[in-house]
Amino acid sequence: MANTQQFSLGIDLGGTKIEVIALDQTGNEHFRKRIDTPKNSTASIQYQEILNAIAHLVSQCENHLKQYQLPLGIGIPGSESLETGLIKNANTTCLIGKPFRDDLSHMLQRAVKIENDANCFALSEAMDGAGKHAQSVFAVILGTGVGGGWVINKHLMVGPNHICGEWGHNPLPWPTEQDAQQQTCYCGKLGCIETYLSGPGWAKQTELEQNIKLNSKEIVEQRHNVTAAQQSYRLYVERLAKSLASVINIMDPDVIVLGGGLSNIVSLYEDIPKVWGKYVFSDGVKTQLVQNQYGDSSGVRGAAWLN
Repeated sequence: MANTQQFSLGIDLGGTKIEVIALDQTGNEHFRKRIDTPKNSTASIQYQEILNAIAHLVSQCENHLKQYQLPLGIGIPGSESLETGLIKNANTTCLIGKPFRDDLSHMLQRAVKIENDANCFALSEAMDGAGKHAQSVFAVILGTGVGGGWVINKHLMVGPNHICGEWGHNPLPWPTEQDAQQQTCYCGKLGCIETYLSGPGWAKQTELEQNIKLNSKEIVEQRHNVTAAQQSYRLYVERLAKSLASVINIMDPDVIVLGGGLSNIVSLYEDIPKVWGKYVFSDGVKTQLVQNQYGDSSGVRGAAWLN
């Protein structure tokens, strides 16, 4: 009997690894493989090596499944310009200015769907992850940067400017005197949420305010016995709570899912809801704050769900 199982492929292209996955229509995994992202000091060579690596992973996956020309989605650390079709704002800088979708489609001889990696994370957690039972899901990445994505009724919201969910590049809401040590964001603006809530931003803010050099992991580990770490953690909770409250005031999501390295700080899920109520424009907050279900595999699963 012929194999009638339908599969979708996802690729997660990151700065350190490229991952492929094959999902069936109910989200079951049938193939997965990770490789290191090719490195080369010459951007044009690295770009071609990345294309070749993706093509090789897709070939391995399809050979395993014994099905070919399967639908493919890919998550990238950047976005595709709706004006030019070229890649912009990519942490993997060799992609910037390249017609990545066209090049990959030509190489693989099929249409390819491309989305920002934060959007892929959001879609994954909304489809069959921590937000699968919710109508409206806002998914947050707290890591080396601060990103986000918004899914309604399992439909990814993108927006006419392709920036839906970019809450990290708004100013920190309801600033106080304690928030005055503003850092300049890589986007060129002063005092973006990302400069306070990303891992590097938190560490830098701690150095500016507490005159102590600790990374985010050290702050969390020492917050019970080092006064500066305790104060830094308290400020982080306050800033994250009011930043998420501003999202709730605009979107009113059923669920907010945290991802990225800082999402592993278990105490946040108890501490944040204790604080955000004073900033939410309501007499109660029913929005749930939850940890992601799929960890660093959410991105590749979300890429597959693009199809």
